[in-house]
This record gives sequence, C-alpha cells and structure tokens, in this order.
Amino acid sequence: MSAGTSDFIDESDYFDQSDPFANAERRVRNLMWTVSGDYALDTNPDVKSYAQSKYISLYDAVRQGAFARFFDKDAFSLYLVKKIFCGASEQPLTELAQLAVDAASYPGAVSERPGTSDLRRRAFSDLLDHSFHKMSASLPGRVKIAWIRCCLFGDEGGEKQIRESVQLLRSLENANQTADIIRAVDILYNQLIDRSFEKKHGDLSSVLAVTLDELREFDWGDFLKEELSEDDLESYLNQMNQAVQTLSEEPDEEPTRPKEAKRKIIVIDEKAAAKMYSYMELNFGRSYLGKEEQKRKNAKLCRGAHADCSLYYTEGILNHPVLSNAQYVNARRLRQKNELFFRNHHNLIVRSSEQLSDELRRSLHQRSEPESANAYAGTIVPARLWQVGRLKTPGPLFTKTQRHLNSDFAVDILIDASGSQRDRQSDIAMQAYIIAEALCQNQIPLQITSFCTFWDYTVMQRFREYEADRQANRQLLNYVTSSNNRDGLAIRAIGDSLLARPEEGKILIVLSDGKPNDIIVNRPNSRNPRPYCGDYAIRDTAREIRALRAAGVYVLGVFTGKESDLMTEKKIFGKDFTYIRSISGFARVVARYLRRLLEEDGAYF
Repeated sequence: MSAGTSDFIDESDYFDQSDPFANAERRVRNLMWTVSGDYALDTNPDVKSYAQSKYISLYDAVRQGAFARFFDKDAFSLYLVKKIFCGASEQPLTELAQLAVDAASYPGAVSERPGTSDLRRRAFSDLLDHSFHKMSASLPGRVKIAWIRCCLFGDEGGEKQIRESVQLLRSLENANQTADIIRAVDILYNQLIDRSFEKKHGDLSSVLAVTLDELREFDWGDFLKEELSEDDLESYLNQMNQAVQTLSEEPDEEPTRPKEAKRKIIVIDEKAAAKMYSYMELNFGRSYLGKEEQKRKNAKLCRGAHADCSLYYTEGILNHPVLSNAQYVNARRLRQKNELFFRNHHNLIVRSSEQLSDELRRSLHQRSEPESANAYAGTIVPARLWQVGRLKTPGPLFTKTQRHLNSDFAVDILIDASGSQRDRQSDIAMQAYIIAEALCQNQIPLQITSFCTFWDYTVMQRFREYEADRQANRQLLNYVTSSNNRDGLAIRAIGDSLLARPEEGKILIVLSDGKPNDIIVNRPNSRNPRPYCGDYAIRDTAREIRALRAAGVYVLGVFTGKESDLMTEKKIFGKDFTYIRSISGFARVVARYLRRLLEEDGAYF
C-alpha cells in the first residue's frame, strides 16, 4: 500500500458497490492487519458501524491496527478489567479508554500513512452527524464531542472540566508507552466519573496490584455479552479489547432482531426524571407553550398506548436556546450544512416552487369558477315549467350556482425527524421548503412540523405555523434528525391542532419510513408501558390515522423507506399512501395530491 490518502478512502478498493456489506468484514480485517503488520492478530471487526458510515468503520480498523503496532493492547485490556474488578463502571470507563486509544494511536498511524488524516476527518464528521444527541446525553459522550471538535477544528473551548480532559488526551499524542495511556484513563475516570474511587478502592497502584488469580475467581458471566468460552476471564478480556477499539456509537434505532431477542427498555431513577424537562430544554430549546398549557396537552393526548409519555413543543434550539452549549453549536453547524445544500440547489428550488405554485393556482382558479347545477331550489328555469301537471314526478325546475372559496382548507405536513431520515436530511428540508413556498404564494394556510422521540418525550418542532409569512419558510433550514419515532403520538398531537382550524377542509401529509419505533423510558412507579415497536406500534399508528379520517381529515402517507416495508405502510395508511424511491419526488407528489383534492367535483370540501 502507498502512503497516500487513497489508501483508505477509495470506495472501489474497499467496498463492493453492488453489495456494500458483502465483504465489509473481510476488508476491514485486512486493513487492520496491514496497518498493524501482524497477520496473526486476532480481531472481531465491528462492521455494524459500516451501516452508519464506511469512514467510521475504516478508521476504527486503522486505529486498532496502529494501537496493536505501537502499544501493548493486552496490558491495556487487563488494566481495564482490573479497574472494573475494583468497582469501576464498565461503560464510562470503556468510552474514556476509546478516546485515549485514539489520541495515542493517531500520530503513529498518520506518520506512516498520511491518508489516515483525511479518513479520520471524515469519520469524525460522520460521528457528529449521526450520534451527536446520543453522545451529548452523558459526560463521557460530551468529552468525546469536545475531543472530536478539537481534532477537527482545533476548538478546545467548553466548560473547565471537559477542557482539561481534552488537554490530557492531547498529551497522549506524545505517548510512547502503554503505561502513559493507562495513567491518563485512570485520571480521567477518577476525575469525571467517580471522584471517590481512590478513597473507596485505592489508587492506580492498587488497581494494578490485583492478581490474575483474583480475577479468575471472580464471576465475569454477568459482564459478558455472550458466552464466548468456558474461561469467563479470557472472554471478558477479549470483549474489553474489542470494546475500546471503536469510536462508533450504537445506532439510535434498534436493528431488526429475532423475535426472542430482548427489547430495549431504559429505566431511570427519580433524580433523573426530575431533570428530564431541563435536559430537553438544553437539547431542543425552550418550549413555546406555557407550563399549564403543556400539562393540559399531555393530559389530553398522552393516554392509552402513550400513557407515561410526554409531548414537548418547541421551535428548536436555535430559536429558543437556554445557553450556547455544545448542542447549540452542533445545531448551528448542521443549519450551515443545510444552507450550503440550499445554495447549491437554489435554481432548482426557485424553479420547482414556481411550477408548483402555478399548478396550484390553476386548480384554485378552476375551483373558484361558478358551477351551475339542477336543483329543487334556486333560480327557476322557465323552459322546465311544462313538466308541472304533466309529469307525475317533475324533475328539478331550478338551477343553483355554487362557488368554492380558495381558502377553505388548511394543510399540515408532519415529517419524521428520527435517525432513520439522517441520510436525506438536507433533501427533506429542501422539498418541504418548495411546498411551503408554493402554498404560501397561493395564500393557503400551512403548518410544518417534525417529530422525534428522546427519552419519553416526543419532540414536536414547529418550523412554520399556519398564518406565518413566507419568511418563516427559512426555518426549515433548522431541520435535523436524531433519536427515535413515536408516530402514533405525533400524529395524534398534530391532528389535535389541525382539527381546531376553522377551515372546512383539513389535509394532513405524513412523511415517514413506516417504521414507528421508540425506546421506552420507564419513570419510577410507572405502569411499565410496552416497547413501542413492531405490530403494536403499527396498529397504534393506524388507529390514529383512522380516527383523523373519521373526523374529516384527509390523510396522505408519503413513504420513503425500503420497498420491503411497503406492506407496513399500507397497514398504517390504507390506500391513501404513495411510495417515492427518491426524496426529490416529495414536493411533486404532495402537489399532485393537493390538486386532486381541489379539482375533484365537490368530492372533498
């Protein structure tokens, strides 16, 4: 291999374009072996991260190979196991260890293969895009965000505790012994996670003094993800060795698993529950509803399958921030990314919105033309009077003129903003903007809202409300995706506001992948609601759709998921759904649906 950038980012070299997952594990393993120079190195590649980003997966392989080449990975794993044996918490310790491994391994890797620099930049950028909200939910995760920002932008800002942690990680760039990494991880854990660790369990020398015999006598079975071998200690050492080699986060959505697999349910204590609302404000911006109005809506809407859940109404962290924290900075960065996308597609946006506006204007004009029809009351038609006295049942003797109003309907667009929409984030924002522009030019009331679910809050982020002017359409540049999706509750909430509108015709358009999925957070003393996924979630979402239609709302489902999930979408929306293979068809499909509702002779309004 040459030392150039193409060593690591040439897709044709590392990925089978016809079947990108087919050889991922073999290619990642080969890359790790090449960097380490040790083809006997035992490894179990984390190809799950490839589903998020091929760059994350490749960079993990390079980093793992570099760490094995320049340091003693077995000694480092043994330290981690000893630390856990002494009472450390596994997950935060592992997360901090991952960062230390990255800091120490990168200089050696990039010195031999300069392409590592570009690969790391791409991997870190994807980590921020894919896992920002998940990382920001914990202190080690926030240190990780700060470390990534430091590596990408040279930014060492932030609160003092995190800034000092990043500086300690930076010092590992000059490390040449495994003991340096062990010492740094120990300091990070004791300062960030458990300040009383040394007092309760002893300092680093006490941890390292733990013998193998003591470790072997301990039952590691509860720590193992699976039964890897009869020797629990050996299995756990291997597990820890693998755990510290990847910076990727678990995906926001649970992958499809066999039926017997356990569903993911998170349990929080009273103290955490009390802080949840404040945490939502920090991550999603202040709510535009007062506390009493918020309570009223929760009491009205969070029932049945959504009992013990909450709604959070916001216009986004950029509009109503609590403070300029890491979440605010990330939201601003993603808006800039959307703005760049818009600038690059400006001519297409203007042309498409004008075309849709003209099409809707013609339909509205046709709708507003007076229509005459035979009737039994209205203006008498003299030519029909001969029927009186001559026919046993005379036909209608009158004619009646009807005129539709242009503004007798309102439109709501509800967009899934869960992690599954991440890859088409800017594209969705652009398509929604095109629709908003076309409807605004025709004075049609329109509200656009996105939804995602974080903890037990379903976040309803409003981009524009019904009577807002065209300038509000620019708020769609704030559209970002994260976390899960509780479709039934979001549809119920948006339907509640739509049904309150005075217009006779009400239209709801829902863009989603047809896979409602929510990780449940059980509050203390709650009723332990069922995991919201699979058939249970599909049936609930379908019930909400039927309830709105029964109330007179016309609902269209716009499906952007995999073709294999089409039957699920049909179960939810019935016959009124459309499948678009590319999000670029979203605006066109919505416009066609609106035209049909407008033009069919009195069938709808």
